[in-house]
Amino acid sequence: MTNPASTTSIDVSIAFKDFSLPGLLAVPEHAKGLVVFAHGSGSSRFSRRNRFVAEILNEAGIATLLFDLLTAEEEDIDQRTRELRFDIGLLTDRLIGVIDWVSRNEATSAFPIGLFGASTGAAAALAAAASRADKVAAVVSRGGRPDLALGHLAKVKAPTLLIVGGEDEIVIELNRQAAKQLLVEYSLKIVPVATHLFEEKGKLEQVADLACDWFLHYFSDL
Repeated sequence: MTNPASTTSIDVSIAFKDFSLPGLLAVPEHAKGLVVFAHGSGSSRFSRRNRFVAEILNEAGIATLLFDLLTAEEEDIDQRTRELRFDIGLLTDRLIGVIDWVSRNEATSAFPIGLFGASTGAAAALAAAASRADKVAAVVSRGGRPDLALGHLAKVKAPTLLIVGGEDEIVIELNRQAAKQLLVEYSLKIVPVATHLFEEKGKLEQVADLACDWFLHYFSDL
């Protein structure tokens, strides 16, 4: 991209009732909106893939917030049991809290909000979008499990982009089945010759470009 926007990045602490979650907020000059990331199974705000996508969005003038869905203590438990990463209700509640936080925060309150969810984080993103339909302008799922949010899909009001790798056959079918439950504008994009994590050369760039175009389009409609 030419003339990328200058971006200011700050560490933030998102307060809940009895704990707080750390995050990284990046705000380009003249930002057009804000995308909140919900990472996938066993990941964190340091997710290499999500940070890559976030940088592409920042270059396009979109602010981003990456945060930890679990506290440090919960992360320790999850590393042993692998249970909390699939607790969609818990992850959704955390994401809803973050949506409310950015809606109140002086630096972000004026932005339209988008959600970018990966793997199980995509289910939380869709469920949170259903719960905060008045605040979420667009949703993107990367290699996501929208089928884990089936009870919420019909309530989603935000246009939704589902991105799946062409070699990720089981997840493609799960996304196709889940998409039938959506009552809003949606698109299912299959990236050829890509596996679940889009680790093949150039494939994550395609994901980032698709997400960027989706968010810019729906942010500009507001």
